[in-house]
Amino acid sequence: MTSHAFSLIFLAFLIFSTALQLWLKTRHLRHVLAHRDAVPPDFAGQIDLAAHQKAADYTAAKMRFARLGVAWDALLLLGFTLGGGIRWLDAIAHQLAGPGLVAGLLLVVGLGILNGLLSLPFSLYSTFVLEARFGFNKTTPALFLIDLLKSTLLGAALGLPLIALVLWLMAAAGGLWWLYAWVAWVAFGLAMMAIYPSFIAPIFNKFTPLEDVALKDRIDALLQKCGFESNGVFVMDGSRRSSHGNAYFTGFGKTKRIVFFDTLVERLEPLEVEAVLAHELGHYKRRHIVKRLVTMYGLGLVTLAVLGLLKDADWFYAGLGVAAPSTATALVLFFLALPVFTFPFAWIASRGSRKHEYEADHYAAQVSSAGALISGLVKLYRDNAATLTPDPLHSLFYDSHPPATLRIAALRAAN
Repeated sequence: MTSHAFSLIFLAFLIFSTALQLWLKTRHLRHVLAHRDAVPPDFAGQIDLAAHQKAADYTAAKMRFARLGVAWDALLLLGFTLGGGIRWLDAIAHQLAGPGLVAGLLLVVGLGILNGLLSLPFSLYSTFVLEARFGFNKTTPALFLIDLLKSTLLGAALGLPLIALVLWLMAAAGGLWWLYAWVAWVAFGLAMMAIYPSFIAPIFNKFTPLEDVALKDRIDALLQKCGFESNGVFVMDGSRRSSHGNAYFTGFGKTKRIVFFDTLVERLEPLEVEAVLAHELGHYKRRHIVKRLVTMYGLGLVTLAVLGLLKDADWFYAGLGVAAPSTATALVLFFLALPVFTFPFAWIASRGSRKHEYEADHYAAQVSSAGALISGLVKLYRDNAATLTPDPLHSLFYDSHPPATLRIAALRAAN
């Protein structure tokens, strides 16, 4: 393949992917607003019209803003690739450090800093304008800056050694470097899962053991019934940053812990909290976590193998605006361009995720209460201003959870 041909293929996929995303978001925006003035019959009496309209307006505002983000991301990608941004950063890195591993790391760091700065206005607007307009933001400017600093330093401390190892393997490990890099990535990911609950998450949030004795007894009984052993049940101070509510469990093995947002514990009844937790346990009992990890790492292996084939192809570099091939430029160009080619297939992953959500709901209906899960979900939909009327095609591509009406209908059938 020639570099010119690859440039045309890349541009075609970029235009198609960007247009598809904009079209889906526009469909979603129009569909939600078209159903703004009527609460779906399944939710009549549980969610009033004012709450339904707030959810529609919130979703519409997010979609309008998201369309700007899609266009901006496409422009950034063009600037970094065919516009010569990576070539410019790579030249600076070589001027500072000469050829070698250090220059490669400087390229990755420079790209991360530049991309972060160019994307920062969108993050600021989302947090302090959009989320604040609908009453969800609780983050102060000081907390935002502290979080940004913490995440940047943590990302550098954890990510740069892994990137350095991958770059070294690409240069020194021969034709099977991608296999060794995959093993390193898997080991790194599993290690992060093990240390995240106890060492990383507390850097950003405060976790306190659940103090409600009656609720804790109810949860302990559910855990015993499900045969789930955890390292504790904790409440997270999510209300410091947002009024949205959620629950999750994290870690694996002896590090597993259950976490409730403080907002969720405050808003739901004890039986509803139990049912929401039963749903999360359903993911564990149905081995969804393991299946997702296997899928993720399997796709990662294929992805790195493809990069192994492209690493020595001159047309790949030249076709994306880089004249001097190197391990670092191969790495950043590949992972910058990859989403352009994969987004049209995003619905496959979303479909699998929604299937898992149905299975977890069914499990919760068996071990807890379908009615309590329904009422708890309705409260979460209402309080989080989640739309009850998503566009089906947008949902197919983007939503990891089934639409509210379909999910509630499936739970009622299982009740």
